[in-house]
Amino acid sequence: MKYKGGRTGRVFVARFEDKEDILSNLQELARKENIRSGVFYLIGGVRKGKIVAGPERDELPPQPVWKEINEPSEVIALGTIFWQKDEPRIHLHGAFGKGDKVSLGCLRESGEVFLILEAIIMEIEGIKAERVPDPSTGLNLLKID
Repeated sequence: MKYKGGRTGRVFVARFEDKEDILSNLQELARKENIRSGVFYLIGGVRKGKIVAGPERDELPPQPVWKEINEPSEVIALGTIFWQKDEPRIHLHGAFGKGDKVSLGCLRESGEVFLILEAIIMEIEGIKAERVPDPSTGLNLLKID
């Protein structure tokens, strides 16, 4: 394990509106406010999206299991913001559900708000971390200096 200690910096509260894209809005906020490292919490609704719900098998590089959210669903999620070169990267895992059907996974590619989505974003100061490509996994992994 590698780790560094930091401290909480600025805290942002955001409200995403119906049909807005979750990932691009988080990315834009991080870019606009220059949030280099952060953690966020989401609560609200998702209209549609694509999530990765684990690997097909225990092998590298992993082959993702894709699931689609095709109807309005509740969401509770958390994630991180770390940059890769000149772009903020969002890593978001959440539970997405309607009725008795619940999926857990990593929101990727797209996610559209249903009615409203609230976000609390906390900046982390005093650490240097970034996302870097990892050839063995094919993923952009966190590197802590």
